[in-house]
Amino acid sequence: MKALLLSSTLAAAFAAAPALSETLRVGVATAQTGALAYADVPVSGGMRLAADEINAKGGIGGNVKIELVEKDVRSDAAQTSIATQELADDGVSVIVLPCDSDPALAAIGVISSAQIPAISTCASSPTLPMIGGDYMFSNFPGDNVQATVSAKWAWDEGHRNAYIIYSPDTQYTTMPLYFAEVFEKLGGTIAGQATNTIGQQDFSAIATKVAALDPQPDVIMTSAYEPDFPSLLKALRAAGVTGQVIGSDGIDSPTTFSLGDVAEGVVFTTAGHATPGSPLEAFNSAYEAANGAPPETIFSAVGYDLIKVLEAAVLAADGSVEPSALRDAIAGLENVQGATSLITYKGTDGMPVRQVSLIRVADGERELVGQPSPDASLIPAPRMQ
Repeated sequence: MKALLLSSTLAAAFAAAPALSETLRVGVATAQTGALAYADVPVSGGMRLAADEINAKGGIGGNVKIELVEKDVRSDAAQTSIATQELADDGVSVIVLPCDSDPALAAIGVISSAQIPAISTCASSPTLPMIGGDYMFSNFPGDNVQATVSAKWAWDEGHRNAYIIYSPDTQYTTMPLYFAEVFEKLGGTIAGQATNTIGQQDFSAIATKVAALDPQPDVIMTSAYEPDFPSLLKALRAAGVTGQVIGSDGIDSPTTFSLGDVAEGVVFTTAGHATPGSPLEAFNSAYEAANGAPPETIFSAVGYDLIKVLEAAVLAADGSVEPSALRDAIAGLENVQGATSLITYKGTDGMPVRQVSLIRVADGERELVGQPSPDASLIPAPRMQ
């Protein structure tokens, strides 16, 4: 009888105890060193801030804590594949991949086999989810969307003659091809094009070629990023090329704003700008309070956005952290409030619908040019190299 009473007492105690909370284990296979670290390091800082804020409130929905399992892929495609496999074997629910389509795509085999949803921190090639399949997502405005915004701005500014400089080495650095397609559709002329290799430091030949054009191009568009972009820009200006330079989100870094007069007036597309009273302004304040200094680049906020997307997915999946449930939840998300903008995946192919900001470098600071919504009829279809 005593054993029966004890058994009943224990059963009642267990029934009254709160259910054990689950943990969302996020595998983070990003570039903390190497060429992509300029983006992935600040992304990681933003992710940690979001996770800390959510965990301090008890977790997602009050009971699902977030654990970041981080591995440095050293900006290397092969290492990205290895790290992704290790994280999948470790039982994570979702995997975060580097800020470039090429290393992210190196993980396709692992992602498809394990059926774990994966999100690139800021790869912007619209071909990423197309190639990567149903479990691959991006976390950044697509190259074709950014190029549409910058080409339309150039046209509206009265520019009619453009020159593009791109690299066939990665999907991202072919963004100028989208720009050229939109610019010509609007009625503009592409005066010529040049290609470079990733990591190229001497751009004198390209600069000389552009300087010899008659008439001079109104616009030079490139998606080169560090360390290539500073070298290219300096070479163009040294050769006497004075046309408007348009870049992309890859130059949203402290380096660009420390170039002095040579970068004055450069315009580029990026994921957001902190207008008064905006969520991004609030994020910047929270980041500074947590880290002792404000963020130096938009990529910190982009990392914050990524965790907010995962938070929304867990809530949409009724608290589940099961990979396939999260995959379906992410694909159905609509108007998730991030630090940079509202974010929607519903009705897309894995590339989010989100705001694009045009920024001008002015006296070493960011100046908002605009945050236009691109005309859908102008946006080029995703293209392979």
